[in-house]
Amino acid sequence: MSNTIDANVVSRLNQGGPSSRDASQSAELRNNFMTLLIAQMQHQDPLNPMDNHEMTTQLAQINTVSGIEDLNKTMKGITDQMNAGQTLQATALIGKGVLVPGDRLLLEHGEEGELHTTPFGIELPQSADNVRVVITSASGQVINRYDIGPVKAGVESFTWDGRTSEGEAAAAGSYRVRIEATSDGKAVNANTLNYAVVGGVTPPDKNGGVRLDLGAVYGQVGLDQIKQIL
Repeated sequence: MSNTIDANVVSRLNQGGPSSRDASQSAELRNNFMTLLIAQMQHQDPLNPMDNHEMTTQLAQINTVSGIEDLNKTMKGITDQMNAGQTLQATALIGKGVLVPGDRLLLEHGEEGELHTTPFGIELPQSADNVRVVITSASGQVINRYDIGPVKAGVESFTWDGRTSEGEAAAAGSYRVRIEATSDGKAVNANTLNYAVVGGVTPPDKNGGVRLDLGAVYGQVGLDQIKQIL
């Protein structure tokens, strides 16, 4: 008698096997293999028995598939918990002001002539001997230019007084800020940060993590883009 499984046996096994919709891939593979193994042992030729090494190898492969599937389930659970934690953390930022990469400034005039500007920030990879701030209009015209002095590495927030280089009140509206940082006479890379208010949170999906809604002007950003909470 041959040690291969009769086609009728395979057909009956396939008809009675578990559905892929009702069992995991590894469980279905394992069940089918064990069923086929038992049937093959029952139909094997006593003078030409099955190869034990081949059977052991197949069992090891199935166990590997099952282990990978269990690991994937565990990792998914950890990822879901992390996403839930990020969402909870992000919702605490709703209504708060934050500094994110950008160069926008807003200037408003108060009822009694006060000038109100949104903060801006500087992110430096290393300390700078001097940082110069350049305020420009939407058209690129320089409105004011002044020195802050030395700034340490990291993130620092500042405010513009809303006045021109001549000391006059600038017109209300939108402006841009440019940073020029130097150390020992050499330029230092500086990232400019602008102020925005978190208006909402978008939970993570399969394409990314939690997103913070900063309004129509600034759009949505990830948590990793929040450089400082004001």
